[in-house]
Amino acid sequence: MAKIIRTAHTEPFVEKPDDDMIICRCEEITKGEIRRAVYDGMSTMNEVKRYLRSGMGLCQGQTCQRLVQNIIAAEMKMKPTEVGMIQGRSPVRPVEIGIFSNNKTDVKEE
Repeated sequence: MAKIIRTAHTEPFVEKPDDDMIICRCEEITKGEIRRAVYDGMSTMNEVKRYLRSGMGLCQGQTCQRLVQNIIAAEMKMKPTEVGMIQGRSPVRPVEIGIFSNNKTDVKEE
């Protein structure tokens, strides 16, 4: 991924007619909000994710990740592959490996 250098915008943010289109259905984030985030200085998928919560809903970005990536790329005049993808994260709480394998485990209560 290419290094992205941030610079201040000299022109004002201009709204577009389709800015009210919902891109992330889980978090109800619109195209305009994503464009505004890029204008405010967010330049990667992870920055937009942390700023707006896009990709943090029930689908975990499976529905909206490519759309958000394309919007960021268009606003920054880059290729979508240069923007990158959302960084995956481990679960916050430890989980027994048996739960992922669908094996039933005997739980002894004391």
